[in-house]
Amino acid sequence: MGGIAGGLDWLGGRATQVLAGGVLIGLALPWLAELLRPLLVPCIIAPFALSLLRIDYGRVRTQLRRPGPLLAVLAFLLAGSALVAWALLAVLPLPAGLGPAIVLMTLAPPITTAAAFAQILRLDAEFSLAAMVGGNLLVPLTLPALALGLVGLELDITAGDLMARLLLVVGGAFALALAARRWFVSAEALDRHSRRLDGAIVAVLILFAIGVMDGVTAVLLAQPATVLLYLACAFAANIALQVLGAALFWWTGPRTALTIGHMTGNCNMAIVLAALADRAPFEVFMYFALAQFPMYMLPALSLPVYRRILARAGGEADAGG
Repeated sequence: MGGIAGGLDWLGGRATQVLAGGVLIGLALPWLAELLRPLLVPCIIAPFALSLLRIDYGRVRTQLRRPGPLLAVLAFLLAGSALVAWALLAVLPLPAGLGPAIVLMTLAPPITTAAAFAQILRLDAEFSLAAMVGGNLLVPLTLPALALGLVGLELDITAGDLMARLLLVVGGAFALALAARRWFVSAEALDRHSRRLDGAIVAVLILFAIGVMDGVTAVLLAQPATVLLYLACAFAANIALQVLGAALFWWTGPRTALTIGHMTGNCNMAIVLAALADRAPFEVFMYFALAQFPMYMLPALSLPVYRRILARAGGEADAGG
């Protein structure tokens, strides 16, 4: 037991590096990716519920005292960014399945670890937490209508079925977390074992990162240019969306704007995969798999950039004052 606890503690302190390694393992060991593919849905719901388990909803309520900025950000994250991506991608000469995959990504809510990444990057963790909770609660209502109606993505599923699946995934995760907090786990225990819980989340996400690579290695060997194009677009889309989100909301202040940018580029694609399950076209599945690379690698690369921008903004504010 002590070995497992120590291992979870170790994983909890090395999330970014280990998760990127999980994606590489999935590419290097396709038989393992195939073996873990059936576990993708539980490997999506479990870390989602564990992340929700640790949420301090008092901090979320604090953000709701100024609902205007939060509602504007949610509208942009769940709809506005997708409409911008849809309009831009319509004029770019991309392969048939790649554009819809990127648009579908932008319709997803912020990743459940958005607040944790915000803390690492010295951004606004409280605002990030409120946007993550709000986005994941609203996505069953927004994604089906926009994906299948307004944008018209071709998915082998009706809007009603997609909404029902999203409600089941999101509602199930929230229900598990709230039930655990009410009857099984105390706030003190969550604080005491926070690093261990982080490690448990990372352990499950490693399984997801490996399993989501099923089929990608075969395409890489047969069509390396296609995989490299998808990977390049994943990095470009992540960075472009971060810049777009930060630029549009710069009026909220540099720290909050960078927080919004980070959430815009790092979307909870896993929840969309869990809802689509067997209905996701392989192009969407492959793009979502490769999009894990920028999600796990860019935070470490962008940390000095964020620090420089925030330091400069703070210096200008001091000078202006």
